[in-house]
Amino acid sequence: MRTVPDPSPFAPCSKSKSFLVLSAGTQSELEMVDHLANTEINSQRIAAVENCFGASGQPLALPGRVLLGEGILTKECRKKPKPRIFFLFNDILVYGSIIINKRKYNSQHIIPLEDVTLETLPDTLQMKNRWMIKTSKKSFVVSAASLTERKEWISHLEECIKHLLTKTGRQPCREHAAPWIPDKATDICMRCTHTKFSTLTRRHHCRKCGFVVCADCSRHRFLMPRLSPKPLRVCNLCYRQLLAEEKKEAEAERRQAEPIRSAIQGYEPSSGDDSDKSDDDKAEHWPADTEFYTSEACQPEGTVLIPAQWGQHQLLSSPASLKAMDL
Repeated sequence: MRTVPDPSPFAPCSKSKSFLVLSAGTQSELEMVDHLANTEINSQRIAAVENCFGASGQPLALPGRVLLGEGILTKECRKKPKPRIFFLFNDILVYGSIIINKRKYNSQHIIPLEDVTLETLPDTLQMKNRWMIKTSKKSFVVSAASLTERKEWISHLEECIKHLLTKTGRQPCREHAAPWIPDKATDICMRCTHTKFSTLTRRHHCRKCGFVVCADCSRHRFLMPRLSPKPLRVCNLCYRQLLAEEKKEAEAERRQAEPIRSAIQGYEPSSGDDSDKSDDDKAEHWPADTEFYTSEACQPEGTVLIPAQWGQHQLLSSPASLKAMDL
């Protein structure tokens, strides 16, 4: 890997290199971020990337965001491997299709680095220096031009991911989308193993396992919010597994809620003053000889109370009032 002291937004990159560090000297990602953040050259580089994607791309400039490197990798697509341009920022990985190198790109994809996990893969006859970029929404395989460049890409990516997770306090992503197996990897359905694909018999991909399957083996749709807000095609085997998992989760939630429902159903109000019973109901249980008098300590001077057995309680202000009632 070579460093680039050229201050232009994009320094020339030889075709033999798939990773180009856009900074002078041998600096770590953290040092590069501190050095380039909020600088004019960093703003120019990000603006140049935005211009290459044009109106089809999203804005990339954000406070504190730094473009660390760029390069061309071969991405294993559904039909065949294709070259893709990749841009490594301190918080995201951006890639797209190449129309004119360093001039025009399209099909922009933005991946948050905190959602990325890397896995080194063995070589195949067609592809060498491979590794997988795994995320919760999409996983795919890429390859570099040499083993050294693969090490450089993985090293820079892992350092950025580690720094970002430390900064945000998040844990590494545990659930990843399955990568799609290329169409040419098989001529028959990978589930029933007897349906042969042809011009009339299309290939389909299970969104859960990534297998290449026929229409009969993938008639079901299942809602997987992590991947899409709409139900997605899944093979019959994954559909049964997803249903079993859904049933198991529902049962666990039901068992967890059962003690709460039991507590609510068995609840009885207290029998003290908080009861809903009326005062008349209370009087039926009181002794007949109980005198319903207000405490003498609370009465004004000269106050006389009429006993309860005389009927309605009245509070008289003086003995004269009592005499007036012909007692």
